[in-house]
Amino acid sequence: MARTIDQIRASKLPSHMMQFAARGALQVPPAENVEILVYLALHNKVFGELARITLAGWDEKACLAAASDPQTPLEVLNYFISPDNLRPKLLPALLENASVSEGELAKLAVSALRETIEVMLKSARMRSLSGVLAVLKTNPYLKKEEADEIDGLLSPPGVALASETADAGQSAPAAAEAPGPQEEERAEGLQEAPTAEHDETVTAYLAEHANEIAAEGEKPFQSIGGVVELLGANYFPVTQAAEVPVPASPAAPSAGATAQAGTTPASALPAAKHGPAGITKTMDVRERKNTLQKINVLDVKGRIQLALKGNKEERSILIRDGTKVVALAVLEAPKLSDGEVETFASQKNVLEAVLRQIPLKRRFMKNYIVVRNLVANPRTPIDLGLGLMKNLLTQDLKNLSNNKEVSETIRKLALKMYKQKMESANKK
Repeated sequence: MARTIDQIRASKLPSHMMQFAARGALQVPPAENVEILVYLALHNKVFGELARITLAGWDEKACLAAASDPQTPLEVLNYFISPDNLRPKLLPALLENASVSEGELAKLAVSALRETIEVMLKSARMRSLSGVLAVLKTNPYLKKEEADEIDGLLSPPGVALASETADAGQSAPAAAEAPGPQEEERAEGLQEAPTAEHDETVTAYLAEHANEIAAEGEKPFQSIGGVVELLGANYFPVTQAAEVPVPASPAAPSAGATAQAGTTPASALPAAKHGPAGITKTMDVRERKNTLQKINVLDVKGRIQLALKGNKEERSILIRDGTKVVALAVLEAPKLSDGEVETFASQKNVLEAVLRQIPLKRRFMKNYIVVRNLVANPRTPIDLGLGLMKNLLTQDLKNLSNNKEVSETIRKLALKMYKQKMESANKK
């Protein structure tokens, strides 16, 4: 006899049974119940929202058993490890479950908050996954001591960092030298070369908003929601490359002469780049900045160009820029995806101007999830939310009427519209 989940996938269950399934009320084993709920949450437009709500409050023991079992279907594990659905008490079990892929862990590491980072660094499996650790190191919420700990986990035993070897007056091993092109690509992330379309977009935007840009002057990056304050000013050090004199004579100085002169011998330096006037600039692998640090040192024009030409991670940070002309530039980016706009529409840590600008783009308003997220966002201005409510489906109106985060005006109108639609449906 076919399992219930197989019947659901084949659309063989009647509507009332599907509703029971979305409420977790079917008489099936606990593991299959979880599998059914996840399937509905991901693939069923009618009962998906109900299934997601059911899963959010599902029995913790049953969820923990599924999260710990390597035989649990990947779809279920991926759902639980997703940042949108993650329950803190399931995280340790998910991290240690060998069936949870490194790719899913890397997605979590990119946007993990403080509590999640702490749990991840305590996981024995996580500490052995160098690829995931490298991604976690780019997380803007990572503390300096945690970044140093990750450096220690990523460095092979017995290999010191270049700067440490130089301080000790010893030759830097090859493994601690300044990163080559491949290592730089892994650390900084591969980016496509700017196209003519990107350059035209930047030029047009800068020209159109020249007055606003001039008014902002050199205003620094300040995130809505206080990311900079959360991390602390010391999180954004401005690191200058060390400089040491290079002898005019090509002959290498003796060790004794070097010691007397008080200079660092050339052999003790990490891989170096020789500049003009006999100056050697050292490159410490720890001087590479993560995305948030790079953004922090850019002026308004620089951040606008990055918003228009940068990658997804850079846009996700710049959309929260407190400078309006920068945040709005993200919405003009040629590479901006619908998924990103869906996220922006639901965020509470963006400027009101961003939420007002989204509905002005016809492309964005064709996406139902964007509309729904805007209405359900408590930061969305009431007048804008009221105008968009007419586009919501019946179930979303019902959910909105019970959403305590939005204003009472929105809730009351949502309830009224929900009742009207239900009455209309019953008459038919």
